[in-house]
Amino acid sequence: MELLDNPVRAYAWGSRTMIPDLLGQEVPSAHPQAEMWLGAHPADPSHLVHSDGGRTSLLDALGADPKQLLGPERSERWDSTLPYLLKVLAADEPLSLQAHPSLEQAREGFAREEAAGIARDAADRNYKDANHKPELICALTEFHALVGFRDPAVTVRLLRALGVRELAGHAELLAAQPDADGLRALFTTWITLPQAVLDTLVPALQEGCVGLAGGDGEFSTEARTALELSERYPGDAGVLAALLLNRVTIEPGEALYLPAGNLHMYLSGAGIELMANSDNVLRGGLTPKHVDVPELLRVLDFHATPPPIVAGKPDGDWVRYDTPAEEFLLRRFDGAPGAPVPVPDGGPRIVLCTAGKAYVRSLGGELEIGRGASLWLSATDTAVTVEPRADGTQLFLASDSLEA
Repeated sequence: MELLDNPVRAYAWGSRTMIPDLLGQEVPSAHPQAEMWLGAHPADPSHLVHSDGGRTSLLDALGADPKQLLGPERSERWDSTLPYLLKVLAADEPLSLQAHPSLEQAREGFAREEAAGIARDAADRNYKDANHKPELICALTEFHALVGFRDPAVTVRLLRALGVRELAGHAELLAAQPDADGLRALFTTWITLPQAVLDTLVPALQEGCVGLAGGDGEFSTEARTALELSERYPGDAGVLAALLLNRVTIEPGEALYLPAGNLHMYLSGAGIELMANSDNVLRGGLTPKHVDVPELLRVLDFHATPPPIVAGKPDGDWVRYDTPAEEFLLRRFDGAPGAPVPVPDGGPRIVLCTAGKAYVRSLGGELEIGRGASLWLSATDTAVTVEPRADGTQLFLASDSLEA
């Protein structure tokens, strides 16, 4: 059981307040802080902080003794790597329109780009690794996102309500084929439009959105979102594509699960994100980063489904968020000073404190963690307990889901 020192990534869409405040740093920060990574991803691993003040990369520690840290069975199952990556995400501005590949697609894409000699850190590289990236985000604040394709019948009503002459034909094509194939055809048409057409069509869409954005009508939120995106990214085909997605707001404690092929875009808010240990992102627009539309189209799932909201369920003193992913399981604890609470056993785990403070005890010792602090529990750290030491203490626990 050791404390962790975690890297913070500065992206333009990040917040100057949330992560600095969590870490007890000066607010506002000089630059936006978007993500804090907790794990052993090769691009930016956490470091173990030893009792003597020394530090070791968690990636190096796993490489040196995977059976000890992961456990023999998990070391073999996960090929001596930590299977998940935990993040604190803070977005003041929208992220890119994106999706993640399946495991089979990631392996094929990674091998293809390796054979082509594309450097792994190249700006036009799609597959940084051979792993898939299902992910779960649990809201710390009110969290806004676009996730998955909306029921085509509802989208037809939205397009008709906009009253944009240039979109009328597209609306009727979807109305004639309100299924996954119809969505694929419309999305593909929009995302591949020539720039000269977009430079006319997106302003026309803006005018239509103005009429719906006021008040609290059925599509007022969708219209305001389209206006905001078009102002940030004028003439971007992603503004049109965003009209096809579910617009979702989740409250603190609620979560979203994003499987492979789910087209999504985080708009604003802060949350705890847990995913398979991958950085594979295929972007379709609304970003200055690399966009590869043909590759995105290859991985997208066009089946319309309800927004993938995950409500936590009781698990002893914790709340857990179940997903189909074997690589990760997120648990949350909220409590006040009282008796020690057992931490579920099972392989390597990471504990993060987002509010209050707690004593964490194992057979090997005791550590105190406060807001923003985190610690590593190896497979040999069993019979661990946490004891809240302040009102409103909140902890998150990341693990795999093999024995849950």
